[in-house]
Amino acid sequence: MCNQYNIKNVFNTMKPLNEITIGIANDHAGFEMKNFLMEQLKNKVKDILNFGTNTGESVDYPDFAHPLAIAVEKGECDFGIAICGTANGITMTVNKHQGIRGAVCWEPEIAKLSREHNNANIAGLPARFISYEKALEIVKVFLTTDFEGGRHARRIEKINIF
Repeated sequence: MCNQYNIKNVFNTMKPLNEITIGIANDHAGFEMKNFLMEQLKNKVKDILNFGTNTGESVDYPDFAHPLAIAVEKGECDFGIAICGTANGITMTVNKHQGIRGAVCWEPEIAKLSREHNNANIAGLPARFISYEKALEIVKVFLTTDFEGGRHARRIEKINIF
């Protein structure tokens, strides 16, 4: 029954890190973490597309989350990183898009399982609750962990039924 739904990128295989394009979106709470991550990743990935604000001035996270989600949906980015204070709001926003599977990741193990079991394509980072170093560790795990497929693929196919 679920096979009638064509879910894009469910069976993607991991590219080498230096061939991956990532998009980063953030609100005011996440702009410093975004800058840190972009600096750390700039020579490790193919390209980084910045969809976030570049200041600490108060902004609305959906204004930045939607363009990131669209870029991931269209294949302009292989993966996305969404950063706000708790990661909840920005992740809820990206998950409104078909084909997006955003996961709030506060530990590397959560990032690993979100990729292996849920084929997450956007990692939500809670800037007010994790260090920059932990954020970098989470992102590295997220970008280098492949989807297991198998029984998990069937479950992923069922997400977009409604």
